[in-house]
Amino acid sequence: MIDKSFLAIAFVLISASMLVPYAQADCGITAGRISILSNDFPALHAVANGVEQCASDSVSFSKNQTDEHRNLQVPALTVNPAEYTVAVIANSSIVPLLNDGLARPIDDLVAKYGSSLSNTQLIKIDGQVMAVAFMANAQHLFYRDDILKQAAIDVPRSYEEVLDAAEVIRSQGLMEYPLSGTYKAGWNLGEEFINMYFGYGGELFEASSAQPSINNAKGEAALNMMRRLSEYMNPDFLTYDSNAVQADWEAGKTALVNLWGSRAAGVTDDEGSTYQVVNNTRFAAAPTVGGGSVPATTLWWDGFVIAQNISDQDAEASFRGMLNGITTDIANANAESAAWLISDFHATEKASGTLNSAKNGAAPYPMLPYIGLMHTALGDELVDFMQGTESAKEALADVETAYITAAQEKGFL
Repeated sequence: MIDKSFLAIAFVLISASMLVPYAQADCGITAGRISILSNDFPALHAVANGVEQCASDSVSFSKNQTDEHRNLQVPALTVNPAEYTVAVIANSSIVPLLNDGLARPIDDLVAKYGSSLSNTQLIKIDGQVMAVAFMANAQHLFYRDDILKQAAIDVPRSYEEVLDAAEVIRSQGLMEYPLSGTYKAGWNLGEEFINMYFGYGGELFEASSAQPSINNAKGEAALNMMRRLSEYMNPDFLTYDSNAVQADWEAGKTALVNLWGSRAAGVTDDEGSTYQVVNNTRFAAAPTVGGGSVPATTLWWDGFVIAQNISDQDAEASFRGMLNGITTDIANANAESAAWLISDFHATEKASGTLNSAKNGAAPYPMLPYIGLMHTALGDELVDFMQGTESAKEALADVETAYITAAQEKGFL
């Protein structure tokens, strides 16, 4: 069973800045291989740079930081020995590794070397520590303060207000496409639906069951809101992932977007943008929707697992190396890159959107063995609706059919 108390405890502690003292990790590694597979954004670059300090003549280090990490991790960790000794994962991407037995329990390593870790960082499944969390993430509202002021608009608190704001900005000729979103067909589109559906109070599955529960009024409302929002986005919105959204934001083409908190540092640095954009970018909690009070987003944690198919020596080197990448010094030196789940971290404004979304009651992304099948079905089957060639009810029926077929093949139904 997964420790479901983790997120609630972690966010309370991080916002209160009351985590237990963190002892600086000392590499002290005599031999082994450290090879990291991770996503590609500034906070993870900082972590990898900290790990690389452990490299020596007897300790090899390599990394692959790519947007394709989700597609690579299962095959890369299935081979023996595994291609990577460490996979940096999140709520969803850990599930396939657990399902296939590709991540090793690390209780022994935590007991021997992990005294600096707080209990809130330890991700336990069936009583065993399977991962270490080090940062929190969520999609939340990024807005251009200067554009809203020019249009005489208050910061939107709901998606209904986002639509009203977009109409005013467009009608005043300030921007042709004032909204953006990570609506790329596939994983991103599936995530956008889950965020919106949770905002309406929806449940993806029937209680204590793998049976799907999305083809209903809340599911239709979520899809209809997504399509209404897309009318104010670039017509190629189904090709937009986080990189494309960030590029448009930095180019000054967008005024409002629900984007990952981990991108806050990237859109406000001195690279690829202008003084006006950087100095007028602000952050807020994710909007609510449909009269609800819960932000229409999901809470995530990022952490790491140690590969199963590697030697004990490489596992120890990798664990100790990762501890050197998630120190208090690294977190505070990169405070604007993430909402770090690390002791004595001092949060900045760039973490405010994630933390306020959590404070306002956003739900954690589900860690269920079959959630990946649902996410894939959503990303694949909602495209026709977003293109206007299928009704919401038809699209949701297609999702349930695709999910049921996959779940039956995997033995979940």
